[in-house]
Amino acid sequence: MFSDQVKNEIIATARAAGVEPAALLTVAEVESGGQVFAKVRGRNEPLIRFEGHYFHRLLAEEKRAVAVRAGLASPSAGDVPNPRTQEGRWKLLNRAAMIDREAAWRSTSWGLGQVMGDHFHWLGYKSIEALVEDARAGASGQVRLMLRFIEKSGMRDLLNNHQWERFALRYNGPAYERNNYHERMAAAYRRYGKDATLTISAPLKRGVSGDEVVRLQQALTAAGYSMNADGQFGFATDAAVRAFQKKAGLVADGIVGAATLAKLSATPKLERKSRFSFADPFMWMSNVYGRM
Repeated sequence: MFSDQVKNEIIATARAAGVEPAALLTVAEVESGGQVFAKVRGRNEPLIRFEGHYFHRLLAEEKRAVAVRAGLASPSAGDVPNPRTQEGRWKLLNRAAMIDREAAWRSTSWGLGQVMGDHFHWLGYKSIEALVEDARAGASGQVRLMLRFIEKSGMRDLLNNHQWERFALRYNGPAYERNNYHERMAAAYRRYGKDATLTISAPLKRGVSGDEVVRLQQALTAAGYSMNADGQFGFATDAAVRAFQKKAGLVADGIVGAATLAKLSATPKLERKSRFSFADPFMWMSNVYGRM
C-alpha cells in the first residue's frame, strides 16, 4: 500500500493527465508492489533493473569486450543476474556506467512502471538524462514516465475503461496470466475505486505552505483553476479554492478540509475546463469575493 503522500502525488498526476486516479493507482501498485523508493546511500531512489543484453547491444565493440569480461554484458537475456537488493542493483548500474553511462542508463528499467531507458526517444524525451531525471523526481516523476509509456503504447483507453486483461497483456506481455496481473489489477481497483481522493494531515488555509499545498494546487489546476504549484497557500490559491467551493456547492470559506478534497477528487473530467485565470488578480477577484 502507498503512503498518503505517494497516493496524493499519483492522484494529482492522474488528474493533470486526464486519467482516472483510481485506475492509475491500481496499475502503479500492482507494477511496483506498493514500493516506490529504495534507500541508496541515504537517498530515495527509484527501483531499477539492469539488463545486460541491452548493454551488450548498445556498446561499441571495444567497450563491449570490457563489459563482457566484467560480467556486465551478454548477448542473451538473463545472463547478467540482478542482485536481490536495490542497493546491489544500483552498484551494478554504477559499474556499468563507468564503462558507458548513456548505454548503462538506456539498459535499465526505471521506476514503479519499470520503463526501459532505451525507449527515451520514442517516449518523447530529448535525452536519456531527461528520462532518468523524471524517474528520480519522486513518485510524481515516476508516474509521469509510466503514463508516457501507457499513452504511447495506446493503452490509455484500456486503463480508463478498466479492461484489465487486455491492459495486462499489452503492458506485461504473454506471461500476464501466469502472474495473475489482470486479477491483481481488478482487485486493487475494487479497493481504490471506493476512495481515490486526496488526503491531508490537517485542513489547509491561507498562509500555510509545503508539499500538501503543492498537491492541492496541482489538483486545482487539473480541475481548471490554473496556477503555479509553488507550495504557498497565498492569495491566488485562496481565490481558486473559494471559486471551486462555490461551484461545488460548498461553503466558500477558503479552508480545504475533507469535504473540499472529496469534491475536488470527484470532479468529472468534462468539467475541467479553464474558466478562471489567475494571472491578473483584479480580473477574477469579483468572481470570488463579489463586486466591490
